[in-house]
Amino acid sequence: MTNTNKVKRTALDRQMDKIRDMEESGKLSTKLTNRTLRKLTANKLAVLGVVMFFVICLLCFGAPLFTKYSPTAFALREKMQPPSLAHIFGTDQMGRDIWSRMLYGGRISIVVGLGSALGAALIGVTLGLFVGYKGGWLDNILMKIADIFLSFPQMVLIIIIVALVGQSLQNLIVIFILTGWPSMYRMARSKVLSLKEEEFVQALRAFGISDVKIAFKHLLPNTLGPVVVNITLSTAMFILQEASLSVLGYGVPQEIATWGNIINVITNSGTIRFDWLGYWWMWLPCSIMLILFVLSINFIGDGLRDASDPNQIG
Repeated sequence: MTNTNKVKRTALDRQMDKIRDMEESGKLSTKLTNRTLRKLTANKLAVLGVVMFFVICLLCFGAPLFTKYSPTAFALREKMQPPSLAHIFGTDQMGRDIWSRMLYGGRISIVVGLGSALGAALIGVTLGLFVGYKGGWLDNILMKIADIFLSFPQMVLIIIIVALVGQSLQNLIVIFILTGWPSMYRMARSKVLSLKEEEFVQALRAFGISDVKIAFKHLLPNTLGPVVVNITLSTAMFILQEASLSVLGYGVPQEIATWGNIINVITNSGTIRFDWLGYWWMWLPCSIMLILFVLSINFIGDGLRDASDPNQIG
């Protein structure tokens, strides 16, 4: 009986050593990464989304290479000019070049969307991983706070906070993060709750691994798929919310060029309020770029979701 127990224990030790060696050498994560990339590149819409995303980012962040005009330079003699060789997308009611404002404004819109999504993910996932694993009174408090935030329509809550603290680029990013972290927290927490009773977690506890190391080294990689997908979708959502808030007059201040502020010319300019179709170049090209960028992010997010799903064949 003693010899049998020794054999079983030795076989288990060898198996655990093999798994630990594969993890330390990175073979497990490399195999999973290669499989995910193969499935992602097989998704035509995801590939199209990646191409669109990088092209628009290249245009916006490399704006000085693609336009010679300043987005804030006034030229009242050339105001509301239709597209021409000098101004490929025409000029606005202040004589500013639309193409230039689209590119420079895209920088701000992308930074607002991506920065807010990353900030919300950093707070929500960090809290969701550790507090969800530990549980207790802190988990109960954070869940109540998250439920309070999620009980309000997000756009209404954002407008109320903007009205209280004032309009600025920094305020808008902070508000997006404050209203966006609860969904990230609940997503990470639910994933941790489904994993914390798995056998590999119990084995880690038996080996005396600390809770922090278990949460951030072993549970975090298992939540990265849903987190990345959530970040992409949140980026698109925040960009659309910034544009909507700018149209309503609660977004980034008007003097700062963003996609939302450019489109806002429809409601902000009395000159074209009754003839917005006649001055289509002042809002339509920017609207198309905004739609294409949001679609690219959604394509990437859908592709990542399918690629990270172990139930999908690939």
